[in-house]
Amino acid sequence: MNTIPSIQKTALGLISFIAIVFILYILKPLIIPVLYAIILAVMVFPVQNFLEKKWRFGRLCATLCSLSIIFLITAILLTLIYLQLNSISNSGEDYSQKISNLYYSMIESVQNAFNMNNSNSLFSRDLDIGSILKGNFDKIGSFLTQSGALISNLVLVPIYLFFFLYYRRFFRAFYYKLFRNKSKSFLNKMINKVYNIQQNYLLGLIKVIFIVGVLNTTGLLILGIEHAIFFGFFAAILLLIPYVGVIIGSLIPAVVALATKDSYWYAIGVIAIFMFIQFLEGNFITPKITGSKVRINAFVAIISLIIFSMLWGIAGMIVALPITATLKIIFDNTPGYQAYGFLIGEPVDKHLQSKARNRLKKWKEIRNNK
Repeated sequence: MNTIPSIQKTALGLISFIAIVFILYILKPLIIPVLYAIILAVMVFPVQNFLEKKWRFGRLCATLCSLSIIFLITAILLTLIYLQLNSISNSGEDYSQKISNLYYSMIESVQNAFNMNNSNSLFSRDLDIGSILKGNFDKIGSFLTQSGALISNLVLVPIYLFFFLYYRRFFRAFYYKLFRNKSKSFLNKMINKVYNIQQNYLLGLIKVIFIVGVLNTTGLLILGIEHAIFFGFFAAILLLIPYVGVIIGSLIPAVVALATKDSYWYAIGVIAIFMFIQFLEGNFITPKITGSKVRINAFVAIISLIIFSMLWGIAGMIVALPITATLKIIFDNTPGYQAYGFLIGEPVDKHLQSKARNRLKKWKEIRNNK
């Protein structure tokens, strides 16, 4: 007799889950700027707190100063990026001509090796590779400024950020009223856990980007690739897009190497260096800096990246791990949901050992006791 209620409960849960996913998908233009504002608020809050406690600034003045610091840093970065993109765009015609010559030389070698004719459109000189490449170089800047609804985010994110900093005690009071059945000490503990894991993750990510950027730049300078600093740190920033970012970040300077160097070995060298740095980043740099901060196992991390990328695209991939880490904290401290928090976390050694090894260990203990 309990079968029907349990089925109804499962069906209701499934429908609720589908409804939540649908709402999250539809509300992407609202949610993404809010999440970015939260991330920036976590990063700039130490400055805000310092201005209020050490320099005795008022809440409004401290908030405006914190926003001004973010605006200044953003303006400097955007100016540097614009100057680099403008320089690359000015060289686009030279790059396209050299890549076109390399392309035609390559297809002639293939034709001679396999006795192929040039009737195929891909092997014909009527295919204007130069125009295609030149057009793409000219569109780099416009693509970066239009993708991801960047213009609207540049307007909305600062507004949301201002209110998150200025109304933070008001939001905390709402949080207390929403969970009035919980003690304030417990709720403050939850807030501090979420804040600390987000701040540690973000600060660790900035350190990783800087270290990888320096390593990328050093490798490109050794090979003599043009715009080495820009491409090195651009590839490091693309680490925000896990697994995909490193591919994009290595292919762009590899194409530039093909266009500016006499040998294709330089392009292969660029890809090899970036892959080696990616190996160092994934196995040594990131685990050392952020590995102890965000306790998410690799399987759940990959699943979360796929789910959030399906929901919100590249923006979803950027915020996937911080959101998943926050969910783990919530699940760990919510009765009835601890199992989900356990599933998100990293397995301990006993979950990774084989039964044969455990039996051997017990047998040795028994033998030693004898």
